[in-house]
Amino acid sequence: MAAQRLIEICPYDPAWAKEFAAEAERLTAVFGPQLAALHHIGSTAVPGLPAKPILDIMPVVHDITAVDALNPQMAGLGYIAKGENGVAGRRYFRKGSDAHHTHHVHVNQAGNPEVARHLDFRDYLRAHPEEAAAYGRLKTALAAQFRTDPPAYTSAKTAFVEAVLQKAAVWRQQDPVATP
Repeated sequence: MAAQRLIEICPYDPAWAKEFAAEAERLTAVFGPQLAALHHIGSTAVPGLPAKPILDIMPVVHDITAVDALNPQMAGLGYIAKGENGVAGRRYFRKGSDAHHTHHVHVNQAGNPEVARHLDFRDYLRAHPEEAAAYGRLKTALAAQFRTDPPAYTSAKTAFVEAVLQKAAVWRQQDPVATP
């Protein structure tokens, strides 16, 4: 029987930025000239925000279909290719076992609206610490409530995340170069 994945929220760790930089070097070598950009996204990318200790990384590539040929190189770094994994047009990789993930890589093609959504969410929380703090409190409470049910944890955050994305879209339109 496979080990059960548990939801664990940890205080923000400044080492996450260093871990991202190290992994970004490895991923840059794999993606090579296909890589248009590489971003640290998700909660570990927001200073001060409690998070699951799993780095979310978003490579942006010129041609998403070319990514499938990189599966062997990603496996060499310890990643499991999961295909689109429920998000059309994306390629998703997970590093770690079913019970313990350390990295999630969400590959999108340049121009995919998901790129802007991820960056707007991250940048809005970085620029609005009160929203980040509210998100941290919500995640901590939901992790306690849904510790053994990751899908329920994720689902319970959806309304908050969507509300932040709406605010972030307005914020980005008001100041398209707004970054913290």
